[in-house]
Amino acid sequence: MSGTAVKNTAIDPENTIAFMGVEGANADLACRQACPYMQTLGVPSFEDVFEAVAQGKAALGMIPIENSQAGRVAEIHQLLPKTNLHIVGEYFQHIEHCLLAPKGATLSTVKEVYSHPQGLLQCREHIRELKLNAHTYSNTAAAAADVAQWNDKAKAAIASPLVAELYGLTVLKEHMQDSDDNVTVFIMIARQPADPDPNTRVLTTLLYTVRNLPAALYKSLGGFATNNVNILKLESYIPPGTARDSAQFFLTFEGHPGQQPVKNALEELEFYCEKVTVLGIYPADKARFA
Repeated sequence: MSGTAVKNTAIDPENTIAFMGVEGANADLACRQACPYMQTLGVPSFEDVFEAVAQGKAALGMIPIENSQAGRVAEIHQLLPKTNLHIVGEYFQHIEHCLLAPKGATLSTVKEVYSHPQGLLQCREHIRELKLNAHTYSNTAAAAADVAQWNDKAKAAIASPLVAELYGLTVLKEHMQDSDDNVTVFIMIARQPADPDPNTRVLTTLLYTVRNLPAALYKSLGGFATNNVNILKLESYIPPGTARDSAQFFLTFEGHPGQQPVKNALEELEFYCEKVTVLGIYPADKARFA
């Protein structure tokens, strides 16, 4: 689904989706495409996205969790365990990066490039080929806005084509990403859990901590294998300020807890765990299984 988010001067919180960044950021594009009839609300940080949803300033939040080229967005693993919000959906966005510069600039005049760390990682080979000095920024659109303001032909930004239109920049090079298969996976968060049909393609995401037993992690996953439940992601995370043997695990699998095979797998998981928290039960993006 594609479209442009409705922009009104009056913000309706129940028709608003929050994202980290400013207008034209990749997260803004994801909001517009996934929820074309909602207003978008840009905020300075991922923490602010969670806060906007928790406080009722927005009905939904759009959060990137991983990129096919640059890997997971580590900050999210520190924020999700602290929230009482729920994952209610996912969205796969194809990322198109361009090299943007002020009018009159050329590839030979540009020496410095600015973008979000993920944008720089996703374009690192092209950055090396062009012999550019890379500088990290809070997000891609903010980098482009400052490049436009500086109006320096030696400085460019890596951002989306929409950003070029928004800030009057010239596209010096399209397809800056090192791979055409460059996809960012976003999750949508809300105050209330989703209630997807168990007969559709449903994902469940958990956070759990295993008991201090030999091979506890291995044994905790055995029920998924014996019940033929498809695990899509398993990531470890050590909360700041805790011992390194206090790892928590993020687990995403295909299936609904109301289905008997999933029930069986979760019963076995819980036997080997100190704590299991369901972060979300939500419909899968069609692109995941395309």
